[in-house]
Amino acid sequence: MISSTLLFSSVEEDLRLLTENLKQLVGARHPILYAAAEYLFGTKGKRVRPAIVLLMAKATMPDREITEKHRRLAEITEMIHTASLVHDDVVDESDLRRGVPTVHSRFNNRVAVLAGDFLFAQSSWHLANLDNLPVVKLLSEVIMDLAEGEIQQGLNGFDTSLSIEAYLEKSYYKTASLIANSSKAAGCLSEVSAEIADDLYNYGRNIGLAFQIVDDILDFTASTETLGKPAGSDLRSGNLTAPALFALEEKPYLEVLIEREFAQEGDLEQALALVEDSRGIERSRELATNHAQKAVEYLAALPHSESRQALIDLAEYVLSRLY
Repeated sequence: MISSTLLFSSVEEDLRLLTENLKQLVGARHPILYAAAEYLFGTKGKRVRPAIVLLMAKATMPDREITEKHRRLAEITEMIHTASLVHDDVVDESDLRRGVPTVHSRFNNRVAVLAGDFLFAQSSWHLANLDNLPVVKLLSEVIMDLAEGEIQQGLNGFDTSLSIEAYLEKSYYKTASLIANSSKAAGCLSEVSAEIADDLYNYGRNIGLAFQIVDDILDFTASTETLGKPAGSDLRSGNLTAPALFALEEKPYLEVLIEREFAQEGDLEQALALVEDSRGIERSRELATNHAQKAVEYLAALPHSESRQALIDLAEYVLSRLY
């Protein structure tokens, strides 16, 4: 399995600078928010989303240096992503993220909500200062999509009638939209053609969906230590993901357990066993593989470069997390 450090080696220094800049951009005027920012951006996240933006910038301008606007776009992308995680953790009452206490656990709900709001506000300010209307529109759509995805997840809890199509739509809103639109935005800043910009969007959409499906599989198959949060937490909270939805087609009793919201002792354990005994995880792997392969196809028009190869390898990396 290729490591994320090796995968992003061509933008390693850019990512280090990004982390330092984020701490300064977010918290300079507010001590408590600075403490939250230091805590958030000091954790060992992989920085996948800004890395994709930086790789897209380099892949679309192989003979030129990437611009400060590309760097700022990468920072904005990570701000939006982090803000959404902070709010998600409050809504989901999650105590752990990446193996460390969440912001509301470390501070309190009030600080977490304000920190998330402040990050969204800061990202909007810096986005406006890019002075590029198409990019502003793309990233503004992401912020709307994140809210839509959270609402859909909240309204569809324990809903056994949810289709795979509806699951993928929610996954797009919550995960893939940011990767798709920030990839396209990187292309806009590089002044690529409309056709190439659409290809970058479709790469991001498919790699984002593959990433989310893999995350959802790992919630069933990985340990709490590996996940950095309790295993089985999605099913426990009524968030039905691909493995459970596929399993419902084979295991009718799973519907009974979910619809009574695991009210009886042993219900959750029985439900997890039913998913494991079905083809739900196998079919989810196939779905993730399909989206990862589609993503790579959309890079065909880019010139050969180290950055383009890293974007291709990213598809393999996403899938390799399953094994």
